[in-house]
Amino acid sequence: MATTMQDIAQMAGVSRVAVSYALNGRPGVSAQVRERILSIARDVGFSPNAQALALRGACANAVGLVLQRPSSGFHQELISGMQIALSERGCGLVLQFAGVGREELAIYRRWHAERRIDGIVICDPRVDDERIPALRRLGLPTVVIGGRGDCAGLANLWCDEASAAVKVAGYLRALGHRRVALFAGSPGTVQTEWRTTAFAAACREFGLTLTADGATAIVYDNDLMAIAGLRAALERGLSVPGDVSVVSWEDSALCQAVRPPLSVLKRNLSDIGVAAIRLLFEWIDGQAPRSVQHENATFVVRGSTAGI
Repeated sequence: MATTMQDIAQMAGVSRVAVSYALNGRPGVSAQVRERILSIARDVGFSPNAQALALRGACANAVGLVLQRPSSGFHQELISGMQIALSERGCGLVLQFAGVGREELAIYRRWHAERRIDGIVICDPRVDDERIPALRRLGLPTVVIGGRGDCAGLANLWCDEASAAVKVAGYLRALGHRRVALFAGSPGTVQTEWRTTAFAAACREFGLTLTADGATAIVYDNDLMAIAGLRAALERGLSVPGDVSVVSWEDSALCQAVRPPLSVLKRNLSDIGVAAIRLLFEWIDGQAPRSVQHENATFVVRGSTAGI
């Protein structure tokens, strides 16, 4: 039986995509990895022609991303950073919107079967996320953005939500607030579950009462929810921040455009996008997938919060 690119990948301990890069003289693998692959190919007498490369899955020079909802400011900035890192390698982004569950998994399987992408980026990981074991079985290089550093078998880029919760609770307590509310985001996502648990613990630490009634400060899980909450408060005749302070757990340009501008937990989302793609290419280039903690969020005070 003839040796395939997948066979060489297994012998070299790298991905099929890395083999394709090396055999085609493309950038994207280190000199050491390239020489190891070429040496193995020479030893086994592997000499692909154009037709064989197509049949055996030459690299697609593209990374796939599936989102479950129209892009928020969070996703737009993240994608901007991803494209910066992709352009460094002459690669593109394949973006598609889909529903949660089987529809999304079907897209990954189709992309993989058609060799349309070299790797996958996942956002908004869910509790007991069925995508994780499915992609692990496919053997498709995958980076999960979010989570808690526990995506065994896949690469993971994550931020510490517990430290973010302490910053918000401590800031509100210093302003004199005693009763606060938290409006959580998408149920079932790892980030929402972690933020909810961490913020409740931080409130206990700082002597805050977490309640939906009579709150003088409200924390929203993301930028779109915070903007909607700000608008609702103003429509009810409340003053922000005079009657109620508003905080967003995520930042975007929209948070600065509204009046008053929203106090936020800020991360450099473009940098996260760059870091995620580079982490993915590490795996494609032959390194083992790893979990990396990105820098913690900083609290940025704007016009939507004040003391009482």
